[in-house]
Amino acid sequence: MVRLKRHKPYNPAKVHDRRSRDLPRNADVAAVEVDDPLGLEPGDKIVTLRSLRNDPLGKLHSHRQIDEAQFQGGRAFQDDWEKAERGPQAVDPSREYVDGGQFREPITEGQRKAVLRLNRVERELGADGSALVHEVLILGATMEQISQRRGLGGQRWLDYFARRLRECLDRLALIYGFATQQRP
Repeated sequence: MVRLKRHKPYNPAKVHDRRSRDLPRNADVAAVEVDDPLGLEPGDKIVTLRSLRNDPLGKLHSHRQIDEAQFQGGRAFQDDWEKAERGPQAVDPSREYVDGGQFREPITEGQRKAVLRLNRVERELGADGSALVHEVLILGATMEQISQRRGLGGQRWLDYFARRLRECLDRLALIYGFATQQRP
């Protein structure tokens, strides 16, 4: 007698689960809910995995050490840095001129505005705050690496740098308009 195969019951929730099941052994990911690019209705959400390996801001957000406004302010800073960094390249006058060489790209209006916002951020945060934000958000340094670079060891310094980074992210959220000033 032939046995019939039993099929698993249909589960509509499993149909749109786009998360990867075969992650590398050393993967550092977190589940995050984002807008569904293939959704039929506006506001549809899906759960995806975000890599946290080289993203200290994403790691802080996924561990709930910073809030959404701080996260968005940090991302806006990173976006402005990327826009401003793409600027004109230096010309080496010692190299021989070649026909058909690359022309220098003109500075766009978006780059100019990004540089102006970055200048404002540097004024608002000060030298130490802007250096700390740059090391964490652009270079991807951890608090341990920052304290080692500055020759400061111990848990108190790690706590100080973490608290100072959150203060700077609060200020970035205010500058970029993701938060409003609290009244005393």
